[in-house]
Amino acid sequence: MLRASAHVDPFARQRLPPADQWPTLCFELDALHYPDRLNCGAALLDDALAQVDPDKPAVVQGERTWSYAELAAATNRFAHLLVEDYGVVPGSRVMLRGPNSPELFAAWLAVMKTGAIAVTTIPMLRTMELRRLVEKAEIAVALCHHALVDDLLPLLTDTPLKRIATFGAPDADFETKGAGKPETFQAVDTSQDDVCLIAFTSGTTGQPKATLHFHRDVMAMCDTFAAHMLQPVADAVFTGTPPIAFTFGLGGVLVFPLYFRATIALPEQSTPMALAETVERHRATHVFTSPTAYRAILAKGEAVDLSSLRVCVSAGEPLHKATSDAWFERTGIRLIDGIGATEMIHIFISAAGEAIRPGAVGKPVPGYSAVLLDEANRPIEGPGVGRLGVRGPTGCRYMDDPRQAGYVIDGWNVTGDVFRRDEDGYYWYVARADDMIVSSGYNIAGPEVEEALNLHPAVAECAVIGWPDEERGHIVKAVVVTVEGVQPGPELARALQEHVKQTLAPFKYPRAVEFRTSLPRTPTGKLQRNALKKTSV
Repeated sequence: MLRASAHVDPFARQRLPPADQWPTLCFELDALHYPDRLNCGAALLDDALAQVDPDKPAVVQGERTWSYAELAAATNRFAHLLVEDYGVVPGSRVMLRGPNSPELFAAWLAVMKTGAIAVTTIPMLRTMELRRLVEKAEIAVALCHHALVDDLLPLLTDTPLKRIATFGAPDADFETKGAGKPETFQAVDTSQDDVCLIAFTSGTTGQPKATLHFHRDVMAMCDTFAAHMLQPVADAVFTGTPPIAFTFGLGGVLVFPLYFRATIALPEQSTPMALAETVERHRATHVFTSPTAYRAILAKGEAVDLSSLRVCVSAGEPLHKATSDAWFERTGIRLIDGIGATEMIHIFISAAGEAIRPGAVGKPVPGYSAVLLDEANRPIEGPGVGRLGVRGPTGCRYMDDPRQAGYVIDGWNVTGDVFRRDEDGYYWYVARADDMIVSSGYNIAGPEVEEALNLHPAVAECAVIGWPDEERGHIVKAVVVTVEGVQPGPELARALQEHVKQTLAPFKYPRAVEFRTSLPRTPTGKLQRNALKKTSV
């Protein structure tokens, strides 16, 4: 039974999936027992401001520093602007569009405090993609960085979008209309069951899937993964590259630092070297990024000082043991691997500190449990390989979408990943269920072949896909980017094939090898295998 909503606009609650299609939710940890009335914006920002020195740096980026008091003031001015000038009411959907910045963070917190619902988008989306989101979520108001507004303007004529407020320039709406707004704002008394976030799954083709998350879900990712895996230290400084449009970034570079009353240091560009330079400049202790970025930083050798780091989190794509070992050798820190899902809001399997086993993702994060399912959706006991199912305090709620019934099976959130569980209960990533390659009757996991290839000194990065073959059904194909100075060609292809034969069972070797200068990736660094399947030659 859902608690009474504070939403004036009931759009989101009316589009929750049917109750019999919800996953089983578990609140076994004491920290997950929240009050009925909960506003995550107030819990993260207002409570923090009451507990820290108001002058403590909250967000730094380049030459700019916003204290906790300044972040709160900007958040409250944004909130007044939304309510008084743009007609936002509790339950309204507000699009947020911009790169990670102090202003974007204040805008997100303002949406939370007004009781509205944030729909944050990555900056590189264009009009056609934005149209799908605006229409599906029926978004009437957008807060947009001034440099990105052109892609939204065409939507004002024939979509639900009616108003755009800009920020990030002296003549933008926030900096002009918002300048005289009050610097205090009483957060709306929302229910812990009120939707506060619509997150669209990354990489979706066709009709995008929108996941609905409650105020308590935002706090739950803090009280599970963050509280148990991130080992906070005094004067912690968090940094990372993922945009807050993705829930991995929302947690790592905004929500978790506020939860720990820490400082956020933002790179001025979302590149591995800008991230490394931010670590050095601001003495960052906690970093969130992808394995690809960690490898890129390693490739620069001793060019930057990483000695301030204490906790490094990797997600978004498989973390191979070779990358984990190389990072440990360079920094003395074991990368925290993790698997999460937009549907679950954040990471639910991981390991930290001495519990890390390089190559394994880890065990269920406190608050979560996991199961392996066979082809008939029956639980597999003990060690084994199967599709991963997860349950805990968060779970999949697709907005008005029949695909809900396929994601939730017998109360488990079935992520579409195939995992192996060992005799000690550790979970090892095998592949996406749809990335298993069946060749001549053999099941071959592409990521396993990628890990073998990455051990070869000539390989900078690679991707392995299944490629149609009349005789075998599919063959294993490797798309390889070589390290600088190595000449690709038939001789190297044969050497890589032989290397895999010597590393894995010979039937797993790539029968085709294609060389490229780069691999297609999402803005969070996730490899786009489907794009390779469409363009590979």
